[in-house]
Amino acid sequence: MKMRLLGLLAATAITTAGISAASAADLPVRTAPPVFAPVPVFTWTGFYVGGNLGWGWRDSNNDPVFLTGPGVPGGLVGGTLLFDDNNDATFTGGGQIGYNYQIGSWVIGAEADIQGIDTNNNANAVFIPGPGFAGGTFVPGEFENGADWWGSVRLRAGVAFDRFLVYATGGLAYTEDNTGWTVGGGVEWAMPVNWFGSSAVTLGLEGLWVSIDQDDDSIRPTGTFTPVGGVPVDVFLPQNNDEQDFFVARAKLNFKFGTY
Repeated sequence: MKMRLLGLLAATAITTAGISAASAADLPVRTAPPVFAPVPVFTWTGFYVGGNLGWGWRDSNNDPVFLTGPGVPGGLVGGTLLFDDNNDATFTGGGQIGYNYQIGSWVIGAEADIQGIDTNNNANAVFIPGPGFAGGTFVPGEFENGADWWGSVRLRAGVAFDRFLVYATGGLAYTEDNTGWTVGGGVEWAMPVNWFGSSAVTLGLEGLWVSIDQDDDSIRPTGTFTPVGGVPVDVFLPQNNDEQDFFVARAKLNFKFGTY
């Protein structure tokens, strides 16, 4: 009787252990919760530096010069100089640096740039004798009526559509000792790359209208005028020949340094 009771207890224990093991096997396996890293939101805020390359169309019109001098009877006009109007197209390229600050969808900022311009800016002058005045000759020379470089300091304001920016811009234009103004606009797209330690690389297209008051009468004569009975006299452009306008269309590449 005692042996039967011990066997029954042993069987019960074995059965209970088996049921417990089976129940444990049916329980779900606990794992660590997944870690979700937030996707960084792009912002245009930050400093940037880059280069530009484009084409410029120049409109430089020069007023005529009326000649008088020794040998011209009664102070009459001995002739007129007519200068080429330089309406040409040429290459321009350089670099820029700036800063943007984004508030919601609005982006404001400032940019400064400087670049060379390959102006074919030597223009000839043609001499037309005055009425009833047969004496006197003009030997045309060449004069520099366009700068070899230009720059600007501008404010920018635009609207961002995630990585796409549309903006207007305007400010001061300058070259050598002369200044003027510039206005324009453009578009930019931020590529999802981070070359050279930048947070983004942007590509843009920009158009600028530039107007500079450029004095051309300082040191270079346009030629020499020799009236009858007189001596050769160097001829310079008057100060009112000082307006130079051009339109620039260019592509820009910027490296943006700032946080997302």
